[in-house]
Amino acid sequence: MMAHPLRPARLWPGDLVKVGLVGLRTRPLRAFLSALGIAIGIASMVAVVGISSSSRAELDRTLDALGTNLLTVSRGRTLVGEQATLPETAEAMIGRIDPVRQLSALGRLDDVKVYRTDKIPEAQTNGIAGYAARLNLLDTVGARIRNGTWLNTATSTYPATVLGAATAERLGIGHAGPDTQVLIGGEWFTVVGILEPTPLAPDLDTAALVGWPVAEAKLHFNGHPTTIYTRSEERQVGAVRDVLGPTANPEAPNEVEVSRPSDALAAKQAAGEAFTRLLLGLGAVALLVGGVGVANTMVISVLERRAEIGLRRSLGATRGQIRTQFLAESLLLSALGGAGGALLGAAGTASYALYQQWATVLPSWAILGGVGATLAIGGLAGLYPAIRASRLSPTEALATP
Repeated sequence: MMAHPLRPARLWPGDLVKVGLVGLRTRPLRAFLSALGIAIGIASMVAVVGISSSSRAELDRTLDALGTNLLTVSRGRTLVGEQATLPETAEAMIGRIDPVRQLSALGRLDDVKVYRTDKIPEAQTNGIAGYAARLNLLDTVGARIRNGTWLNTATSTYPATVLGAATAERLGIGHAGPDTQVLIGGEWFTVVGILEPTPLAPDLDTAALVGWPVAEAKLHFNGHPTTIYTRSEERQVGAVRDVLGPTANPEAPNEVEVSRPSDALAAKQAAGEAFTRLLLGLGAVALLVGGVGVANTMVISVLERRAEIGLRRSLGATRGQIRTQFLAESLLLSALGGAGGALLGAAGTASYALYQQWATVLPSWAILGGVGATLAIGGLAGLYPAIRASRLSPTEALATP
């Protein structure tokens, strides 16, 4: 009988994993540091995508809650560059536009300063502005009271004020009440309320709001609105926007500025997305650096394990099996780094979203893509060392001291 030629034993997937883990277990610190480079790159990329997605989801939620049909009319500049003035009739005229469903106004008190006490130097205004406010302002702009109450028909005629969120913080005021007062235009006003931050009307955040009547009686307010807020039918927003300027000031429509606050939020989000792409690029660079670290580790591993390679070759291991062993080791090293980085990135996203009080949004493609990228990097990084190991002959490898 003719003897059948001997065939090398096959390496099953489980065997490949065991063989690949040999080098990682025998040099754990080196493996950890190499995997750490991969993990840092993946963690940064996953966290950037997750935080950006959470921010975008929060913006969408805010716009859904507050609406995109808010338009603002404000005073612009005259032809000679001076501050223009809206007519006193601007509110009434805008209210006649049929699709306009809600309307409110602010009147800036240009020469009025706001201080916590009368001991504060006059120059230290903290960027706080005084405004006369209509009573329906909150409903129109979608603002909410954090503490206290809003102005009403009675308090709007008395020295009472509602502070914006940033104003209260800058003045060191944490709650409203009859014992809390601020100095507005040289007059003491009782703080009856504090607002939550108002995304669609950011001027309110740094404002001290008083009633229209008391502003005219005590703070020399001239009665002219400086900002008018309107809510229109959603499908008619564009048409309303086109006629707001000429309607507010028919004699000088060019001196009127019309804007849509939600557009500013969308532009801010677009700028954030551009920054996100930059950070993703930096994360990719960190991932490539990690890949170089893996390649370096595998090259050194081949040099240190020449005797092992020679022994395995002399016992019948083929070049393909040696190549597969070191390639598997590189892939496992990268996979460990990728999995660790994905977990770190997800944890970072969740922590930041919790701090910002956002819902955590982490796209599955970010994690799967990150881990897939690490495997690709690991495969490329381990390819050359694996080929180099497979080309060593048994005698050459065993002869190495």
